Amino acid sequence: MGIFSSIKNAIFGQSNDAASAGAAIGASVAAAAPVTVAAAPVDVEAVLNAKLAAKGADLNWQTSIVDLMKLLDMDSSLTSRKELAAELGYDGPLDGSADMNIRLHRAVMKALSVNGGVVPAAMLD
Repeated sequence: MGIFSSIKNAIFGQSNDAASAGAAIGASVAAAAPVTVAAAPVDVEAVLNAKLAAKGADLNWQTSIVDLMKLLDMDSSLTSRKELAAELGYDGPLDGSADMNIRLHRAVMKALSVNGGVVPAAMLD
């Protein structure tokens, strides 16, 4: 499993678990009535703010890829960020600069959006 998959699973995990549970319930009552369970969009900002409140840490996950990864209890080293950049097709300098980290954060937010996350527009630009 790649780093982006780990980020996505850390954020979407509860919704995916709920959808799986709903599908299992739907399957058990399929004889009575067909049930379709659709995975609901995940409010990325709400999930991450809840994690931040629970952690009680001072992390700026809204703009910092390092803080986002720390919030999700992931390795935020330059090596991990380089691997994440490769997964997402980031083609800028891999020097750990503020510019790299901001652009990588935006790439993660865009990828979360494409995968069913509801991400504030300001985090996508």
